[in-house]
Amino acid sequence: MLSLPRLRYDRLAWLMFLFIVVMIWVIARRHKANTFAEGLQVTVKELPSGDKLISDRDVRQALLTAFGSDLENSELANLDVERMERVLEGDPFVKNADVYIDQNNQLHINIEQREPLVRVLDNNGNNYYLDATGKKMPPSKNFAAHVIVATGNLSPYTPEFREKRKSSLKDLFAITQALLADEFLKSFIQQIHVNNAGDFILVPLIGDQKIVLGSARKLEDKLNRLKIFYQQGMPYEGWRKYETINLKYSGQVVCKR
Repeated sequence: MLSLPRLRYDRLAWLMFLFIVVMIWVIARRHKANTFAEGLQVTVKELPSGDKLISDRDVRQALLTAFGSDLENSELANLDVERMERVLEGDPFVKNADVYIDQNNQLHINIEQREPLVRVLDNNGNNYYLDATGKKMPPSKNFAAHVIVATGNLSPYTPEFREKRKSSLKDLFAITQALLADEFLKSFIQQIHVNNAGDFILVPLIGDQKIVLGSARKLEDKLNRLKIFYQQGMPYEGWRKYETINLKYSGQVVCKR
């Protein structure tokens, strides 16, 4: 007599449970896809200075221009969050964009801004920022960032300027980074000027001196000499005594009245 295999009721029950779970998930997905976004919340993270170079309104307008419709009235199935992120990250002020839909069907957009390092106003009439990675940023219509200003005879910007063997813009970037890495100097120097001879000149926030740095070579040594002079020598001599402080000569600080 042929015997039939015994049914594994525990396995059958497990399969039925999985089937029910999958069906509930599919139905929920279809229902969610056919619902509409209940609202749009934009959050722009402020820079350490408290500045916002891009506003909430700018973000909404960028999405409206790209998608041609009000996202708050769109079906969730039609919202391509990855494309939204790509669109927003194409903005020169945006470092990172995170877009997601929460359980209440709210569309959330979180923006991390690029942080300006230096503002360039060169002899050719160019006006732009460089961020911490060397990326070019236009001036913001919302706010002027409080950063070091660079003026004078600077090399034109190219995306690969930091890779060039010789470039005054590359040297400017290195000098700016060195100044901002020092607690004393970052609050003391407000401008870097490049004259027609190619010398870098630092302009302090206090006093009327011009600090002649010369080239960007031996930068650490020059800035150390400058700090020692200001912290130890200048308080005794007075902030307005010297017109020029020259660091071009090795191991010296040459002052001119």
